[in-house]
Amino acid sequence: MIEIKNLTKAFGDFTAVDNLSLTINTGEFFGLLGPNGAGKTTTISMMSTVLLPTAGEILVDGVPLSRKASAEKRKLSVITQEYSMRQDMTMKEVMEYQGRLYYMPMKEIRKKSADLLEFAGLTEFTNRTVRHLSGGMKRKLMICRALLIDPEILLLDEPTAGMDALSRRQMWNLLRQVNDRHMTIVLTTHYIEEAQALCERVALVNRGKLQKLDTPDNLIKELGTFAVDETSDDGLKSKYFHTRDEAIAYLQTAGSNASFRTTTLEDVFVECAGRKIINN
Repeated sequence: MIEIKNLTKAFGDFTAVDNLSLTINTGEFFGLLGPNGAGKTTTISMMSTVLLPTAGEILVDGVPLSRKASAEKRKLSVITQEYSMRQDMTMKEVMEYQGRLYYMPMKEIRKKSADLLEFAGLTEFTNRTVRHLSGGMKRKLMICRALLIDPEILLLDEPTAGMDALSRRQMWNLLRQVNDRHMTIVLTTHYIEEAQALCERVALVNRGKLQKLDTPDNLIKELGTFAVDETSDDGLKSKYFHTRDEAIAYLQTAGSNASFRTTTLEDVFVECAGRKIINN
């Protein structure tokens, strides 16, 4: 279990994370959502101890997480937005280098590397250098590298950024299989449909503060399960309704540029953030 208690991070006069408190259950697939600058990456950086909190604390299984708490840090593995691998290394070399950093026996490194690369569908590319891998392959390799040390918690900061639709769906399937092994996964993403498809619960943060915390289904029900979109000179506006009959009744009184649909987590995000999403 991860407990985040009154977590705050300030950079001079700017507060990136502001008194954030939440609990992530063991084995849960948990999402951190918010607009650019909401504090998601800063939170992940504190969870991985890359950054230290200005105030508050993070506990893993009841033990405060710090740079000196090596046993707790070994439970964590993080995948950043950037490709943090040497371009001239092959997949095999990337995996072996990671294993050596954690003093794993070479026999164990090779066995686990082979199993993980097969698990990710990368076996035939083992001897290909990183610079010659596609973006999707690089992301999969980063996951394999993170899983090599058998972490209990996987921190993912926008793991599918820049992927095409097919590669993104392949990554979703891979992450579901990882989570099926009862591994706790914490995900930040700008693809809201990704969070809706994968996460058991999501936290919506804005300007460093927690806005909402619940399951995607409950958040959608709270806003209204059905939506009517109307296009006018002022742009697209949406109204939300708790029953289909209410939505259809409103649709019948709306203009010709109105349409009916079911509500998504993205609608919740937009309403919570108070501004349109800019997809990166």
